[in-house]
Amino acid sequence: MNKLINELMAYGIRTHLVEEDDRIYVTNRLLELFGLMEFTEEQVEERDLAEILRDMCKYAYENGIIEDNTVTATDLFDTKIMGLLTPPPSVVRKNFREHYAQSSKAATDYYYQFSKATNYIRTERIAKDEKWVTETEYGPIDITINLSKPEKDPRDIAKAGQAKKSGYPSCLLCVENEGYAGHFSHPARQNHRVIPITLDGQEYFLQYSPYVYYNEHCIIFNRQHTPMKIDRAVFKKILEFVKLFPHYTAGSNADLPIVGGSILSHDHFQGGGYVFAMAKAPYDRVFTLPGYEDLTAGIVKWPMSVIRLRGKDIDRMTAAADHILSSWRGYTDEESFVFSETDGVPHNTITPIARMHEDMYELDLVLRNNITTPECPWGVYHPSADLHHIKKENIGLIEVMGLAVLPARLKKEMAELEEYILNHKDLRSNETLEKHADWVDEWIQNYEINETNIHAIVQQEISKVFVKVLECAGVYKRTEDGQKGFDRFIASL
Repeated sequence: MNKLINELMAYGIRTHLVEEDDRIYVTNRLLELFGLMEFTEEQVEERDLAEILRDMCKYAYENGIIEDNTVTATDLFDTKIMGLLTPPPSVVRKNFREHYAQSSKAATDYYYQFSKATNYIRTERIAKDEKWVTETEYGPIDITINLSKPEKDPRDIAKAGQAKKSGYPSCLLCVENEGYAGHFSHPARQNHRVIPITLDGQEYFLQYSPYVYYNEHCIIFNRQHTPMKIDRAVFKKILEFVKLFPHYTAGSNADLPIVGGSILSHDHFQGGGYVFAMAKAPYDRVFTLPGYEDLTAGIVKWPMSVIRLRGKDIDRMTAAADHILSSWRGYTDEESFVFSETDGVPHNTITPIARMHEDMYELDLVLRNNITTPECPWGVYHPSADLHHIKKENIGLIEVMGLAVLPARLKKEMAELEEYILNHKDLRSNETLEKHADWVDEWIQNYEINETNIHAIVQQEISKVFVKVLECAGVYKRTEDGQKGFDRFIASL
């Protein structure tokens, strides 16, 4: 353990988590954590943080410091270790402000590297995610199979069930998570630091997602634990965010079940430094929005139903977006199977996304509707049942923008599927793979399949499924009748 503490301290100094003046203090805190009374400084080779922490957790388990060696138990403990190296919020915020004085990008670069250095973003797990890009009629679509969230060990599930329920913090997004020790049903956050920002006069905080679905995937959350709501203020807040950080995108999940996704109980937005396929999609056609002739308005060439606004004034953009939202909330068109409400339950809402386009603000308003029928209990504008073998979950903000976040089960299923195809085995004879059989039948005859191309072919066909998923989620389909319906809504504005 003497060597491990030396390795960790060398890492802390190297990544500027620990200042030289704090070396002895932090070392002594680590000795206390491991119940040690002696320490000797020694020269060590540079090693990956994940390896150092893995060895520290192994020592802790073998010496009775932690009871279990499960993923959750070791995550709780290695976060506690890193919390001893992580500077307090006041220092992190001061550093962020100093970097922001140089540029907004310098500030986020600092903060992103810091979040990785503290192991809040577990880069070794994220590296396991499978990612690829496929060219489609809508541009390059991004696919990721998310493997960075580890599966729960049955022992952890049992302990979480036995644990006393706590209402603190209220949810995973609350500011009270900063420095929180966590427990078996709530992740540890001793290494978590958040950055205060003001949006439309309200207190918000910036943090990165620990799972980083895309480059610099960040979360902007309200200081108050208050439910998500799409309204005029949301448009202004995300536009003000991209004014503060013009190199980032910001958007919000919708505020209704089925089309909402995410944590609807806490007002928050998501953003980051990635240019999504949706941002690259051109106008399909432009139109004049009465009373807002100073703005450019149009329908985007995208599988979902998107109105794009461009302008130079945040207040004008906000007002125009609010006008479209108010109109959509109350809009019914039976011919297009669009109902604003049934039995008093509202169905229409919007997923908004803001970004800078050169020197102009750009706001995409994605029309959403969560109506269900007996034939479509998951939602009329939800992935159809024949696509559930790939994607069954809600289509949230990230998918709307053109990045599929697919379940981890697909990694193993696709590997097995490829093996069955190459060896001409019957997919329907396999309980796990039979749900993919009809899908494979649709495309297998289109290829000369061999060991070198099978993986790329399966990836390409998964991408095609995701495009269909987005088309399902579009209120107005990319058909003549669908676009006529879209035009009827535009004419009502």
